Amino acid sequence: MTVRKVCSMRRDMNYQMIRDQLLAMAVPAGTEHVCLKKSMGRILAEPFAARENVPAFDRSPYDGFAFLAADSAEASEAHPVTLKIQEEIAAGMVPQKTVTPGTAAKILTGAPIPGGADTVVMYEKTRFTEDTVTLFQPAGSGSNIVYAGEDVEKGQVLAESGTKLDAGLIGTLAAQGITEPLVYVKPCIGVLSTGSEVMDAGETVGAGKIRDSNRYMLAAALHETGCDAEDLGLIRDHTKDIAARIEKGLTDCDALLITGGVSAGDFDLTPAAMERAGANVLCRGVDIKPGMACAYGEKGGKFIFALSGNPASAMTNFYVVVWPVLRKLAGCREFLPQEFPVTLAEDFPKKSPRTRFLRGKLDLSDGTVRMHLSARQGNAVLSSAIGCDGMAMIPAGSGPIPGGTRLKGFRI
Repeated sequence: MTVRKVCSMRRDMNYQMIRDQLLAMAVPAGTEHVCLKKSMGRILAEPFAARENVPAFDRSPYDGFAFLAADSAEASEAHPVTLKIQEEIAAGMVPQKTVTPGTAAKILTGAPIPGGADTVVMYEKTRFTEDTVTLFQPAGSGSNIVYAGEDVEKGQVLAESGTKLDAGLIGTLAAQGITEPLVYVKPCIGVLSTGSEVMDAGETVGAGKIRDSNRYMLAAALHETGCDAEDLGLIRDHTKDIAARIEKGLTDCDALLITGGVSAGDFDLTPAAMERAGANVLCRGVDIKPGMACAYGEKGGKFIFALSGNPASAMTNFYVVVWPVLRKLAGCREFLPQEFPVTLAEDFPKKSPRTRFLRGKLDLSDGTVRMHLSARQGNAVLSSAIGCDGMAMIPAGSGPIPGGTRLKGFRI
């Protein structure tokens, strides 16, 4: 991963401004070919144009009879038309005979349309024996035939570079004989927690200590961005030690995601440690709530995203600023979250001097996109994020927001 340019440090920046600066600097990592069976969720690194038609030949959509439509032009219940069956064609077979006036071919689902035939009628609309088929109504020329290229035409662009491989795209690649698509390399993001009060999740917590949830939370969120997470562990509040861990992390990883030590207290040492490690600190603080405390930097073409130690603050900043940048590093073509109107299902009683992001659960049950707010929106209230799949933005300078208000929202 590389960055395109460096900007000087600013404080309490507009979150969109720093996000867009980081996006402008971000360049995806390299590319690689991967086995199609293991490509789910990977990001396509080149446009995909069809090499061949799908289907490759005209075929029947169901079991029936193929014949010349002109032979059925006068057919009716009172004056049925009887045709001679020349052959039976199953899926996978090649027709051996050309259909001529007065003849038909028995054809099964998926089988090639024989030469001469220009229509198919399903069994249920005929009366037939082993040797003949009787028609009781006219059939239109070209009806009930799946033509070559009806699904995919040769040369058709089916996916652009930066498209996420899903089940449909993987199946379409397989239909084209592509078994090792070219994808972007998944960035490896080192995840580090700081704080002398923080203990690992499996440790016994003593007085005044807390368990680290941030590394687990962010590692899980990283996988949704198309990145891999590398656990860099915990580090106590010592500038020298944090700096050393940053230098080691930048050697092994494509970017770092750090939590803790970014406020203005005596033990908020992460920005100083970033500088000690030789990083260029681009920004300290953004104008959002929660998630205001942060620091962003880069060293040697690799980003350092330092977020608040408060879990809910860290997650808000992650989704609003960091998430789009990581998606671009991963090669995603659509890296910004898609915004849409959401209607608050409940009142939000607080004022919002800064731009505020609310987390909640999206509900489409009545045809309107509503968002049910988590009961508590505090900076340190992680449990309220359980099951949340959306965020809504309250503009800076807003007062309390009544239920029923429409806001900009996006999925997380």
